[in-house]
Amino acid sequence: MPAPKELDPSSSPRALLGAELRVARERAGLSQAELGEPLFVSGAFIGQLEAGTRRMHLEYARQIDEILGTDGFFVRNCGAAAKSKYPDHFTAAAEAEGLATAIREYAPQIIPGLLQTEPYARAVCRAYQPTATAEVIDELVTNRLVRAAILDDKTTPLFWCVLDEAVLRRAGEDPEILAGALRHIAALIRAHRVIIQVLPFSAGFHAGLAGTLKLMAFSDAPPLSYVDGLGMGQLFDDPATVAHHTLTYDLLTASALSPRKSLALIESVAEEYEHDQHA
Repeated sequence: MPAPKELDPSSSPRALLGAELRVARERAGLSQAELGEPLFVSGAFIGQLEAGTRRMHLEYARQIDEILGTDGFFVRNCGAAAKSKYPDHFTAAAEAEGLATAIREYAPQIIPGLLQTEPYARAVCRAYQPTATAEVIDELVTNRLVRAAILDDKTTPLFWCVLDEAVLRRAGEDPEILAGALRHIAALIRAHRVIIQVLPFSAGFHAGLAGTLKLMAFSDAPPLSYVDGLGMGQLFDDPATVAHHTLTYDLLTASALSPRKSLALIESVAEEYEHDQHA
């Protein structure tokens, strides 16, 4: 049987590496749990590697090559799978996002990347890095817009987002940028592409006060959750942790306005900023 092909780093290397892992494991007659045992990981973790929702680190690649007799294939190719155009703390989440069948997100401060317009993304990236060169900002914005292209598909993934009202009120020096971003969100809602709820200030204290939250579901792998902060982020697959984060999101949706009332508020605030009625 011919050896597996070397991976092309430009064509979803993590997903390709996962597919090759599944083929090699099944050829060896091992279940996911049986392969995971000598690696001291669960069968679910092996499933995530195969689905491409988890990155294969070098130490795992070495052991997998030895167990499956793949002649160094995974060691040679896990370097390609590790390459990313995203910051290290966000790489795993961004790549899992591209494979998800459903994404649910709570945004307490800014419009999530998948919903951002080019001017809004540029303003946010410049605020994060005020001394960066124009080339660096251009690359950051381009990468963010490429991520947002997953919403170009009319059905997958399901995207459901809870926006804190603060997101609707945080405008920069040019209110038209926020107005345009809110109009973009409203258009996605009216096209039935996304579900958006606004968590109003009147909700008071709520379950999401600790910060951002993203939940991702997959057709062939366990769900993941992701939380981040200033220059850091963590992806979780522990069932208890994911269940707790899911409950947190459910509580947020219960405290938020209905989708219909949320759309009305988003369009109302957009109109205000279009006429620059805010101080």
